[in-house]
Amino acid sequence: MTGDGTERFDLARLLAERGGERYELHTRYLNHQLPRMLRTIGFDKVYERAEGAYFWDAEGHDYLDMLAGFGVMGLGRHHPVVRKALHDVLDASLADLTRFDCPPLPGLLAERLLSYTPHLDRVFFGNSGTEAVETALKFARYATGRPRVLYCAHAFHGLTVGSLSVNGEDGFRDGFAPLLPDTPVPLGDLDALERELRRGDVAGLIVEPVQGKGVHEAPPGFLLAAQELLHRHKALLIADEVQTGIGRTGEFFAHQHEPGVEPDLVCVAKALSGGYVPVGATLGKDWIFKKVYSSMDRVLVHSASFGSNAQAMAAGLAVLAVLEDEGIVANARTTGELLRSRLAALVGEYELLHDVRGRGLMIGIEFGRPKSLGLRGRWTMLQAARKGLFAQMVVVPLFQKHRILTQVSGDQLEVIKLIPPLIIGEPEVDRFVEAFTAVMDEAHNGSALMWDFGRNLVKQAVAR
Repeated sequence: MTGDGTERFDLARLLAERGGERYELHTRYLNHQLPRMLRTIGFDKVYERAEGAYFWDAEGHDYLDMLAGFGVMGLGRHHPVVRKALHDVLDASLADLTRFDCPPLPGLLAERLLSYTPHLDRVFFGNSGTEAVETALKFARYATGRPRVLYCAHAFHGLTVGSLSVNGEDGFRDGFAPLLPDTPVPLGDLDALERELRRGDVAGLIVEPVQGKGVHEAPPGFLLAAQELLHRHKALLIADEVQTGIGRTGEFFAHQHEPGVEPDLVCVAKALSGGYVPVGATLGKDWIFKKVYSSMDRVLVHSASFGSNAQAMAAGLAVLAVLEDEGIVANARTTGELLRSRLAALVGEYELLHDVRGRGLMIGIEFGRPKSLGLRGRWTMLQAARKGLFAQMVVVPLFQKHRILTQVSGDQLEVIKLIPPLIIGEPEVDRFVEAFTAVMDEAHNGSALMWDFGRNLVKQAVAR
């Protein structure tokens, strides 16, 4: 009890008393389709705790996380260094977010981030990947004085209105028009890029070095050639490294796999948070920032209420320290190659498995039409109802039978995307490959249980 007789807030007691209502609370007050979807595919579990690349349900069963919270949990869950940094910053009782001082943590984190990109000079801190993209779009438009930003077909850059305008997936855009006057070009198509640049109104091109949807890498040489074209036409190259950055692909930034590529603006988020405090960052060249913030009158022309808060900055600094101290980027490179090569070796063994691709610990597994008559009939049944159902058929038994969490890489795609925590090693590779092989065996042997589930998915797709 507090001094005035009121009841003290007790989080542990609240969770103990009401935690069992989680699905009902979501159904009633949040996105009601989420619990419906989870129940439909049998993902409606209750998790009690998490650590590293695993979480545990109420019965004590462990689950291998190959999704990392859509890439947020780059260091896994509850890394002790990040956790301690947050305890330390809270215990310090800093005078945070006064808005009329210059605290040290944002400057220190900016300094550390920029050390990985020596050609860039300044950082703006926001709270998410979509905010980082919004910042880049605004800065590119203002710095060039031009209205239009090009993006690549099938890109994903966020869901706020600006970032949605450069989102290459119609399913996310439908119903939210009018959007900004931005234009798609095919990934890797330099001729299409040059045609748009000749119009003289392009501020820049925003591109994911490896697209999250479908896990498609920019073709070799494309980023460098695009950069040269853009600069020739006085436009900017914007690299969206929200998912591919912070070591995901085996380099600190994915664009660094191609020598000579030096984007004018780079968007960062997700793993920089350590999985605790949302943070987004837009790195850019000095001249761009000086154009945007051209006078004291414009000091707040672009800002974020919670940007640069002490907790987020402490988490980011801790994440970068762990990346270096524990060799996380190198681990992503070597473990990713081990996982990709072992999966790629299965392509010739299973006719439903068509391709394995990616970089580091960002891997796409693509399925396709089989040759044998029996499998082809089942495949056709699923495709007639909705594309992507076979990939979902693989995701579900991986979870229900083998307790491995994965995701389909995009709506109506027959691709599973693996973006596990960057700390996984050979034991997790072994577990995943063994489970995936067992699921492929079931699919190719005509397992009634698996294909019956496929028929249930067809019914769900038809009923929507």
